[in-house]
Amino acid sequence: MRGRIIGKIEEGRKISDIERDFDIADSVVSRLRKSFKTTGMCSRRPGGGRVRSTTPAEDRCIVLSAKRNRRTTAEQVANQFLAASGKQISRKTVARRLRGGGLYARRPVVLCPIDQTAPYCPFAMVS
Repeated sequence: MRGRIIGKIEEGRKISDIERDFDIADSVVSRLRKSFKTTGMCSRRPGGGRVRSTTPAEDRCIVLSAKRNRRTTAEQVANQFLAASGKQISRKTVARRLRGGGLYARRPVVLCPIDQTAPYCPFAMVS
């Protein structure tokens, strides 16, 4: 869309016509025009933030190794990854990559006994 807007600007169309054609605010078109004039490009700048420690291919490898053996912990998967690739990653990174791959850790819920003869349960609702 940015390229098409720049094309219309270079054709000599008015900003008001361009904003109507694309149904966007005139400030967006003006800013794009100004940016294109100064830099000669219409692409966005790369976003900020920390660079990821693993590539998408490595992420798939982490998820695959966890799926092969469902009982391995994130720590064990991190150690397997270190042995395979020589790259050190943390347990939290593994957990995040598994979550991204649709795998979630589950913990058993502490439940109270249902019968009345059972000892006091702090989780039971008071009536």
